Amino acid sequence: MPATIFITGASSGFGAATARRFGQAGWNLVLAGRRQPRLEALAAELAAHCAVHTLVLDVRDRAAVEAAVAALPEPFAAVEVLVNNAGLALGTDPAPSCSLDDWDTMIDTNIKGLVYCTRLLLPGLIARGRGTIVNLGSVAGRWPYPGSHVYGASKAFVKQFSLNLRCDLLGTGVRVTDLEPGLCESEFSLVRFSGDQTRYDALYQGAHPIQPEDIAETIWYIANLPPHLNINTLELMPVTQAWNNFAIHRDA
Repeated sequence: MPATIFITGASSGFGAATARRFGQAGWNLVLAGRRQPRLEALAAELAAHCAVHTLVLDVRDRAAVEAAVAALPEPFAAVEVLVNNAGLALGTDPAPSCSLDDWDTMIDTNIKGLVYCTRLLLPGLIARGRGTIVNLGSVAGRWPYPGSHVYGASKAFVKQFSLNLRCDLLGTGVRVTDLEPGLCESEFSLVRFSGDQTRYDALYQGAHPIQPEDIAETIWYIANLPPHLNINTLELMPVTQAWNNFAIHRDA
């Protein structure tokens, strides 16, 4: 019987690329996302390779996540890999002028949505004595930069939550990885820039950024390691990205 992977934020970017990577290898797919037409198109694309169950789901809605997990049909109920990919960054303004609504959305999605999905799928993973949770963190959770404020803080939560889970899951056979990408080219930045295509294009021009397929391949590697191995954290950057000097403000 094929293994099953549950992917949040599956309608675009990392999520869609991960669905293609695992689906083309014959895994059963549970694809959760908010955009039904995109989920249906992806399911139709992969139907010749695997079984697909789509969930129109906002991970911020705890009751909806509870209902979706409880109602997973066979053969999709035996989830072996959970990819907590749903997340976003909104705005680049400094903290004093940013939107509190944007902060709420990032906290509710990047933190609460991730913990809802994790907590509700954990009992099944533990009962089967094996499985892998891949949480999409970010280099922003480790390295600060202007305008990152709540986004970076939410990814720092993902990092520490992943490590703490490892402690609680010791002896269960369930693995947890915090995957921390750097500069990636996906709809993520278009959302952050409120749809400004010019800013999006300028960000990636000549930078050879990470592609969604690179992240999908990395998740495939993590999930298919021998069961006695766990990658705790994995930070990825394009070769063109590195760190800069500390900022110093000087009085006139």
